[in-house]
Amino acid sequence: MAKTDSFFIRASTAMNGTTYAQSAVDLGSYVDALGKSVLRIHNISVEYGGPLSAYAGAANSSTQSSFQLTTQSQSQMVTVTDRSLISSGSLAIATGPANVEMMSEALNIAPQDWTKGYLVAVEQIYLGVDQTYDHCDQVSIVLECTVETLSQSGAMALALSQQ
Repeated sequence: MAKTDSFFIRASTAMNGTTYAQSAVDLGSYVDALGKSVLRIHNISVEYGGPLSAYAGAANSSTQSSFQLTTQSQSQMVTVTDRSLISSGSLAIATGPANVEMMSEALNIAPQDWTKGYLVAVEQIYLGVDQTYDHCDQVSIVLECTVETLSQSGAMALALSQQ
């Protein structure tokens, strides 16, 4: 497989309270299954909110913001057994009477967990977000990627399995 230098794809999805939200990430300039071109995602980094966002909820509460990156459009968060899931994770916060007592960020599944990253052969992927309490206005991701060439049959089979 031919490899290129790595590059970065950035995306954000705004949160609207406690309702699942999703945005499409266009990969059409990188992926062409008929032309044998696929995208390999090597790493993902996640940012919850913006640089000056306040994360904590009300006193004596707990909250969680979650994200997922999938190869198919979704209407809610999915589990790791869903074949469209590329990556998922969350930020959990527990607040005491006056301050944050616990904050935990986790990637449940991520391309960097795999030996060779994650191959994508669809022209759009989807960044979905949800939360239990309205405390975070968006989730943003940065993907480190390369473009590779597969055989036409291999690229088409991969594309069909991800739709």
